[in-house]
Amino acid sequence: MRILLLFMVFAFTATINLTAQYLATDTFGSVIVKKDPRLDVLSSKQTEINKRAARSGTRRIRGYRIQAANTQNRDEANAVKAEMLRRFPDEKSYLLYQAPNYRVRVGNFLTQKEAQTMRKMISALYPQRGIFIVSDIIEYTPKEEEWED
Repeated sequence: MRILLLFMVFAFTATINLTAQYLATDTFGSVIVKKDPRLDVLSSKQTEINKRAARSGTRRIRGYRIQAANTQNRDEANAVKAEMLRRFPDEKSYLLYQAPNYRVRVGNFLTQKEAQTMRKMISALYPQRGIFIVSDIIEYTPKEEEWED
């Protein structure tokens, strides 16, 4: 009985799979696939959506940030981050935890020269702190002229 039931299920699913897409062969043995033409439209729309998403998306690449604090005190690290956000609202601040230290990093710079300019500004405000440039994976949003087609 089980074998009969299994055979019926197999035959039914095989019939469904054969009717899902119609394949025909010509006299030369080539396979001709007949499909709904709306699939081409759908495919081109999805391609355009993917291109737009890639253009507007942020990429993660190798770059530089400025390390403004390295402390074991979380409250102190949060205070430094808040101060960096207040003084430099255009630059993004990051709080990283690498046991047992909290690190506050500022900015997303492509070149070390860009980072050096910002480091000088921060060092002038906080001469007692060890402010330095670190290599890091940064968030980078490409400009319109850098978009790939």
